[in-house]
Amino acid sequence: MGKEMNNLTKEERIIEKSIDSLVPVSKDKRNRVDAIILRAKKNKAISLRIAEYDLEKLKERAENDGIPYQTLISMVLHKYITNELMEKGELLKSIQLLQSEKTL
Repeated sequence: MGKEMNNLTKEERIIEKSIDSLVPVSKDKRNRVDAIILRAKKNKAISLRIAEYDLEKLKERAENDGIPYQTLISMVLHKYITNELMEKGELLKSIQLLQSEKTL
């Protein structure tokens, strides 16, 4: 394994190892996939009512992160719908479980 492979994520290493078995998709399928990706990237303006306190805290957090607060809201929503947003309690349970497995 070369040095380049060491910098890859687990998923990237799997792709790299299986590259010879991959086959191109048809032009029709590629066009359908491209259309899905394009639809997913489109933004839609919405109106949203939010508590003043929550909005102020969002703005503070966004400022600390150096991003616009609308971008922060969008990121949080995206993480929520893709199951990448974890609750603090769930995260702590996971850490405790991993630590207990490590000591076994």
